[in-house]
Amino acid sequence: MSAPTVYVLGLSGHYHDAAACLLADGEIVAAAQEERFTRRRHDPGFPTLAARWCLDHARIEPGRVDHVVWFEKPVLKLARFLETQLARAPRGLGTFLRAMPAWLDRKLWVERDIEEQLGIRVPALFTEHHQAHAASAFYPSPFEEAAILTLDGVGEWATATAGWGRGGELQLERELRFPHSLGLLYSAFTSFCGFKVDSGEYKLMGLAPYGEPRFKEQILRELVDLREDGTFRLELDYFDFAGGLQMTNERFARAFGGPARAEDQPVTAREMDLAASIQAVTEEIVLRLARDLRERTGLDALCLAGGVALNCVANGRLVREAGYGGLFVQPAAGDAGGALGAALAVWHGYLGRPRAPRAPDALHGALLGPAYDSTQIGTWVGARGVPAARLPGSELVARVVELLEAGKVVGWFQGRMEFGPRALGSRSVLADARRPEMQRLLNLRTKGREGFRPFAPSVLAEDASRWFELTGPSPYMLVTAPVRAEHRLSLSAEDAARRGFDRLAVARSTLPAVTHVDDSARIQTVGPDANPRYRELLVAFRERTGCGLLLNTSFNLRGEPIVCTPEQAYVCFLRAGMDALVLEDWLLLRADQPPLGEEEGAWRALIPPD
Repeated sequence: MSAPTVYVLGLSGHYHDAAACLLADGEIVAAAQEERFTRRRHDPGFPTLAARWCLDHARIEPGRVDHVVWFEKPVLKLARFLETQLARAPRGLGTFLRAMPAWLDRKLWVERDIEEQLGIRVPALFTEHHQAHAASAFYPSPFEEAAILTLDGVGEWATATAGWGRGGELQLERELRFPHSLGLLYSAFTSFCGFKVDSGEYKLMGLAPYGEPRFKEQILRELVDLREDGTFRLELDYFDFAGGLQMTNERFARAFGGPARAEDQPVTAREMDLAASIQAVTEEIVLRLARDLRERTGLDALCLAGGVALNCVANGRLVREAGYGGLFVQPAAGDAGGALGAALAVWHGYLGRPRAPRAPDALHGALLGPAYDSTQIGTWVGARGVPAARLPGSELVARVVELLEAGKVVGWFQGRMEFGPRALGSRSVLADARRPEMQRLLNLRTKGREGFRPFAPSVLAEDASRWFELTGPSPYMLVTAPVRAEHRLSLSAEDAARRGFDRLAVARSTLPAVTHVDDSARIQTVGPDANPRYRELLVAFRERTGCGLLLNTSFNLRGEPIVCTPEQAYVCFLRAGMDALVLEDWLLLRADQPPLGEEEGAWRALIPPD
């Protein structure tokens, strides 16, 4: 008689990007972020709905869960908070009074919420925050042994850790400690440039190529004491995140030309140059840490997690310059991935279960969320009464290829929803990357976001090196690489001299909609195993056009989470002005649809800025 399946439920939350992940005998069977169910972007609460969905997906009752684990240790985190405030008293009183009710009401009572919200009554386990990040990076990776680097804002005390994994063993041997944090440094500049912390960092990274890194040396001279091994200390007199109500202070503002930009003010050359400068500093720190770790461990592969690991430009430099033979970046690298790492840390560390690496990795392409089959969607179509046609798979793909080649924008909803911040061909908006107008059209009309933000290509893995200076895989859209020289366009002297957002008007390659102003692209390689229907579409597009590549952006509007359900996809499709929507085997054309029943553009007022 076989032993019963052992279920481990990992949870993260109470700060941002709450999530849940379920293992069955060590296999990752389900993972999702709470925001996809509550529709509150970066939902910071307890992951009630995500966890319930994981259990429902596995068709188990709460009583079947053997181990439930939280991704960090709340008591240690509270101790750090109290110690920090005490050291700054009475200055930190406002922060203390604002934060303590949340601690006393919910953050300390994770076990209570596990029992009351989920009905799970086994004793809760707790990993450390960066232990969860490290486990999420190494255990699913394809490597038998690897160096491990984690970087974020802060966990309990650690802000970065370095170590190694071998088989089922994982050791973290070095750490940087709060308040000296690369994640908080980057977020300080994010805030100063007028973007939201914990969501606007993507914007800052996208803004950086428009500027010049003229503040880099000043940052390294005045704000960051950087050592050869990548460790550093911040000059805290410029910052207010340790005990105040803001990320930066008046001294910071004086150093960089005046007050912070307000959200509703235009982005100026100063913000562009600040973005370029802090991006350059970040890349330098990450490179030094990674190189030092390689020298210390002698290992040829690197696993990366933590919020800073979502900086795909820095990751691209790691691939090209850090000297490793392989890089694995966990796709839900921020706090959402802590749920995954916590569960894996229990399975391999606490329970001592062996690990067998697999290629390309153990994450199933990050397609770990809810799915809706064509029968379910047909039921929804009938109940909603929307015009739609069900087409056989090959006919559907051929029709979508025709639409894309004709310059149409297509919402693509199929298979299991992605885990992590990137759409990877299951909840995506697709377009022809060869069309110069697509970057502006998608940003301003479809997504409703800033016009300077870049879009990414999905490319058949075997074609990636034809288009980009990329030698390895990038399945999770977390590495940038230059467009190959033969696909770049010669610029006139006038176009080459453009600065700032004027550079947006210039087509820089034969793939203008996905080529950023520095001639780079954030690449998703699509191999033969991850997403069969999406790969079929790329192959068919290549057969028709000679280009096995499409623009791929997340299926959402500015300020919203990625869509989860057919109804959410349909509403987003109409609001965003897409031309067509694919829901599994069903094709919906915008021209056939009735009005949504709301004033044109009224939805924008309902969604908070991102």
